Amino acid sequence: MKPASNPYDKFFSLVYPDKIMEYEKHWCDRYSFLLNRGYELRPRFHPDWIPSWKIPGAKEKNPVYCEDAHDHIIYMVMDARRTVDHGQVCIKRITNVSDEIAIAKYLSSRELLSDSRNHCPPIFDDFVDPEDPMIIYMIMPLLRDFNDPEFGFHGEVVDCVTQLLEGLTFMHDHLVAHTDLTTVNIMMDAQPILPQGWHFSSRSFAPNGYENIKPLSRIDHPVRYYIVDFDGSIRFSPGESPVIKGVGGRDNDPPELITPHIPFDQYKLDVFTLGNVFRKEFQQKYLNLDFLDGLIPMMMTHDFRQRPTSQAVLDYWYKTRERIPIASARWPLRKPTETIVETVINTVAAARSGVNNLRYLFEEDKRTWANP
Repeated sequence: MKPASNPYDKFFSLVYPDKIMEYEKHWCDRYSFLLNRGYELRPRFHPDWIPSWKIPGAKEKNPVYCEDAHDHIIYMVMDARRTVDHGQVCIKRITNVSDEIAIAKYLSSRELLSDSRNHCPPIFDDFVDPEDPMIIYMIMPLLRDFNDPEFGFHGEVVDCVTQLLEGLTFMHDHLVAHTDLTTVNIMMDAQPILPQGWHFSSRSFAPNGYENIKPLSRIDHPVRYYIVDFDGSIRFSPGESPVIKGVGGRDNDPPELITPHIPFDQYKLDVFTLGNVFRKEFQQKYLNLDFLDGLIPMMMTHDFRQRPTSQAVLDYWYKTRERIPIASARWPLRKPTETIVETVINTVAAARSGVNNLRYLFEEDKRTWANP
């Protein structure tokens, strides 16, 4: 008699396909090439991959609990491990039609990486595809979206704003305009808050693919933020005017983009779009972030000619930050949608945190926003 089929088998076969998807095939085709270069992809992308839940005698038959059941949708980037030390890296597949690699390598040169304001990711390696000379692979640190997990405390926001403003000023000081400085191009080294890592294709899960991640708080485990993706960036020559025609990036809010045929300041575009990031990711999501009330309108000044430079914004922010008591760093962030119960819980937590921080009031000069 034929055994009854599991009613969930069909569902699992749809959610966890037992074959490589079309958008994953490129990485499977390059598995051996990348391995010879010293980078090993996950088992799913091995040319001879057999789904672990389909292997005869496999202990685990349910793909829900199998790491290799997760397909990889973002075809331009992939995670890997260096064979020399098993360290995790990110491989970005790009076409050789822009200055992205040249700008990325310039900003991550040894001399520039020594500057603490540099928040551009280091480039460990780069090489050309063996079959298509227009494709280049760039090896970078494994990073995570800067807003995942969500921010939890006031001090975390202050630290993030500081790092990003310093990073933007650094880029402009070295004559590079990003031109697409939006949320998707800001990332972080999440290792301090996720020391066990995460599954690159399903980032809510641990590396094993089924356990939920359990992030630590940034306030106790500070992270470093990075500005990434320079495929639309412009590197100016010394003395060259940044006022040129442009089309911007993903952010359609900058007023100068309404008339892209009229030249505008590419540096000032970055100032606006980063201010818009602060507005959308902090000011609109959380309550009582009054210290951003002056910063954001300044950065989003309508006329780019009146908009301040990144250095002027940073100087203004440093002065603003000086007026924020470090004892408030551990106040929990509140959302406009929180319930009465959540408000009570957060108020009690904030009160306890405030009492605990009283003993620090006369030692503020010994602490920083990253380590309150």
